[in-house]
Amino acid sequence: MKISSPGKPDEPGPHARWAARWQQTGSLTALRAAVDAGARVRRAVSRRAGLSDSEMVALEHLVREPLGPAELARRLEVTTAASTQIVDRLAARAHVERRPDPDDRRRTQVHVTTSGREEVLAHLMPMFVALARLDASFTEQERAVVERYLRGAEAAFDAGAAGELPADPT
Repeated sequence: MKISSPGKPDEPGPHARWAARWQQTGSLTALRAAVDAGARVRRAVSRRAGLSDSEMVALEHLVREPLGPAELARRLEVTTAASTQIVDRLAARAHVERRPDPDDRRRTQVHVTTSGREEVLAHLMPMFVALARLDASFTEQERAVVERYLRGAEAAFDAGAAGELPADPT
């Protein structure tokens, strides 16, 4: 359900009902700390690489797959004009290049170059190594539980971004 405006002033709304039942657990505290650390990593890597946050996020998306400018704009939640400027700045640094879309030659796709991929990986590799070591310390069953928790957290973040509130717990 979407978050709506409160009803009567003397009745607790859905936020207050949820807050009354909220239990801060060790796993929730750890998740919050991990999310905060992830944001710090992005800012630190952006700063060290001389990139804006938007440029860094664009590179993160483009490392996963080539995208058209309009799709990149949607993922960055910016206008297509702003996305074009981001791509222009990354292209000027030789981190990305525009190529014709193989399925529709009238369109273009933005691809990360080898130097762009190396720029991101050089800054993130220490974190990736540490995460791989941590992951290797878990059994398959433990990894399955961690993955289920993190996928659920991702769904909760998506719900929060969309302004959705779960059904009232009472």
